[in-house]
Amino acid sequence: MNTILKKIDKDNIDYSVMEMAGEILRRGEMVAFPTETVYGLGANALDESASAKIYEAKGRPSDNPLIVHISKEEQLEPLVKEIPEKARLLMEKFWPGPLTLIFKKKDTVPDGTTGGLDTVAIRMPDNAVALAMIDAAKVPIAAPSANTSGRPSPTTANHVMDDMNGRISMILDGGAVGIGIESTIVDVTGEIPMILRPGYINKSMLENVVGEVAIDKAILGPMDENSHPKAPGMKYKHYAPKADFTMYDGDIENVIKAINKRAKDYIDKGYTVGIICSDETRQRYQYGDVESIGTRQNEITISHNLYRILRDFDDKEVDYILGETFNTKELGGAIMNRLLKAAGYQVENV
Repeated sequence: MNTILKKIDKDNIDYSVMEMAGEILRRGEMVAFPTETVYGLGANALDESASAKIYEAKGRPSDNPLIVHISKEEQLEPLVKEIPEKARLLMEKFWPGPLTLIFKKKDTVPDGTTGGLDTVAIRMPDNAVALAMIDAAKVPIAAPSANTSGRPSPTTANHVMDDMNGRISMILDGGAVGIGIESTIVDVTGEIPMILRPGYINKSMLENVVGEVAIDKAILGPMDENSHPKAPGMKYKHYAPKADFTMYDGDIENVIKAINKRAKDYIDKGYTVGIICSDETRQRYQYGDVESIGTRQNEITISHNLYRILRDFDDKEVDYILGETFNTKELGGAIMNRLLKAAGYQVENV
């Protein structure tokens, strides 16, 4: 398959390209596109065979549900059985934006899109290219991140091309994304909304709108292999680099000392090492290929660079990655969720 790559200026959208993308989607093929979070791999959410192509292209387990993307609020009602009042409040506050809500689904949404669940995850992205593409397609778009399953999510069109060239029909290159980590996912089917995946919109932001919000225990550690994931990213290994990745948690002085010692040990044995740190500590590391993920004073720089750095180390083919933890105030839960999954929950407390 020849993958078409089209550059798109979000401030001056070429609608002829959008029509081309829409036609591709309507005939059941796939188009990768930018959102404010990461690049998505889109297909017609109402076409079960199209959803199956997403799973095949990504090598994604078929019980891992897809997120359905819409461009207008009126597109929601045909997809869901009911819209609870707390869901309406969250939509009013955060849509379009990096918030996915889980509803009870209507039969119009095929089980192949929802991983066999009776619920459907839906969001409205805050990206002009994504919204224009969905409008042009005239159907809701199922779209997980546009990477092969388990790899770090793509934050540029080049990342998508690395993973999907020859597997999909089209990539819309809208430049680097802004946030850099996937949307917050909240289940609104119960009385108390529950966070199934942390993201840019954190617990306190949600509670300011709807009151009490719970957190699913699967966020805090590995999910049982026999359980069925209620949302993307809950069960399977995600965001992982090719190298063995270990994180170090504790007093920062102890962390720097432990990483320097481990890096030297690996290098003395002939291995290559990548180190993930912050702007504040970068000069403190003496060994290995040191990359700052951003500054702890501005958390969005950390989320923005997270997947890029993991992919950089993949390109450099390092043998080991050693990293600091980032339990920052606002985005820390989301950042650590991604890093812990990327490291396979390998954390040394020092």
